[in-house]
Amino acid sequence: MVSATINTANLSSLDDVGYELIDGELIDLEPTGLHEQVAGLINRKLNVAIDLLNLPWFIPMKCLIKPLGQNSAFRPDVVILDQTALANEPLWKTEPVITLGKSVKLVVEVVSTNWQNDYARKVEDYEALGIGEYWIADYLGLGGKRYIGLSKEPVITIYQLVDGTYQGQQFRGTERLISQTFPDLNLTAEQIFIAGR
Repeated sequence: MVSATINTANLSSLDDVGYELIDGELIDLEPTGLHEQVAGLINRKLNVAIDLLNLPWFIPMKCLIKPLGQNSAFRPDVVILDQTALANEPLWKTEPVITLGKSVKLVVEVVSTNWQNDYARKVEDYEALGIGEYWIADYLGLGGKRYIGLSKEPVITIYQLVDGTYQGQQFRGTERLISQTFPDLNLTAEQIFIAGR
């Protein structure tokens, strides 16, 4: 993992490759091929769901979520944006940067070696932004025991924003994922885990 400190005034330096900025420290995400397979499957399933419902939403190829007033910028593996809300985004017309949680319908992080950021830091920041739904796809069971249990088995955790606070639910095996954003989504945890094998 490569890290360095940068100034957040110009976020374009984060656009070249898979970097995030956490508290002013530049983090190289270094995804694996299996990580990309999992993210690709989730992306495909969610794109189909968006099309079936004919919603004004889309999944951008590149996007940073940058909470205003913070020295952090997150690069989610999958993010669904509401195209009708982008007019209110102050940076969107010049950079693929989202600053308002209302623009985001759903965000997905696929767990890598930096699992602490996905389970702790991003839960807090996405919750504070008011992002309605946040998925953590831990297809290798890398998360700490506090987050995924003693068995350290693969798990999908879906957080739903309820009265400003995330409420999490975990899914394993053949359990069908329950999403408030896509209530008719027919996707199981195991389907996601298979993509990462």
